[in-house]
Amino acid sequence: MARFGIEEEFVLLDEETLVPLTIVEGMRQRVGQSPAGGRIMAEFLTSQFETVTDPLTTTEEAGAQLRALRGRLGAQAGAERAIVAGTGTPFATTRMVSVSSSPHYDVVAGQLAHITRGHEVNGLHVHVELADLEERVRALNRVRGWLPVLLALTGNSPFVEGLSSRFASWRTILIRRLPASWCPPRMHDYEDYRGHVDQLLALGAYTEATSIGWAARISERYPTVEVRVSDAQLDTDDTLFAAALTRAIVLSDDERVAPGEIDGIDASLWMAARHGMDSRVVDPTTGEVANAWTVATRLLEVAHPVLQEHGDAEFVADRLGYLRTDGTGAQRQERAYQQDGIAGLRALYRRGTVDAAE
Repeated sequence: MARFGIEEEFVLLDEETLVPLTIVEGMRQRVGQSPAGGRIMAEFLTSQFETVTDPLTTTEEAGAQLRALRGRLGAQAGAERAIVAGTGTPFATTRMVSVSSSPHYDVVAGQLAHITRGHEVNGLHVHVELADLEERVRALNRVRGWLPVLLALTGNSPFVEGLSSRFASWRTILIRRLPASWCPPRMHDYEDYRGHVDQLLALGAYTEATSIGWAARISERYPTVEVRVSDAQLDTDDTLFAAALTRAIVLSDDERVAPGEIDGIDASLWMAARHGMDSRVVDPTTGEVANAWTVATRLLEVAHPVLQEHGDAEFVADRLGYLRTDGTGAQRQERAYQQDGIAGLRALYRRGTVDAAE
């Protein structure tokens, strides 16, 4: 079975106000390495954590690592009267962000200038291992058309500055401000891919290829395709659903999937960010516009052979049913806030790490 890895980003919030907090001295060191595997690392802002799993083959292995990592974060946050939240953007903000100390992040912050102040975004990145460089390019081309429905399924950032943004994924809108973001171009081969990357570097849009912000790209560090379209997720099962579905798309060789034009895909991404699963997007198997649930059903059909091969078919189908009845992360956040204000959101965020530890 093809291996995959998962990177989750989290934000540390004050438990009373849900405003981002600077991680106190030594807290990252205390969470450290999980005995179950994986790592907890610094992220761009001092209010952020990133967890990284080992390369894994099954969602059961991934679930064990993710729950252990989330549990360690939740326990350390609780000791500081704080919450670690799996949300694409924080509920509220002071707009007084601080960048983590490192030469790389200093360069990024210098490039982003004023954008840095509002760039409080947390994503879910899924790596899928493919040994052959040219196959990675072909996989990247396959993924492009499915990015909008993946985003619609995983949108989880409805709030901005203490208000409903009326977007399912406000994080996606913030990321649009980067020099290269959302859908990558269709690549003819690996040489063509490198040409696009080298052009961005020559422009000075990025100082290194590892920073390029496409929603899917070929990893510079690992032999993987990295899909980065999803918001950070509320709980472990949301993350596993996104990861299993992403791996199946990358590995699928279904010939019905057309390459798709970048303007139609990007417009579909905007609609998915705005309306989530109530959006209309381009169906990559037909080129026609359809509602997101119809395209999600088509995606499940295309991905089914790979999901079945990896033992994920039943879990993904069940989780899709859960999203139909209980809503996406964005819908659950909106509902929690409407029902019980900040207390409702606090409980929802806390379950993402407290339940993981149990």
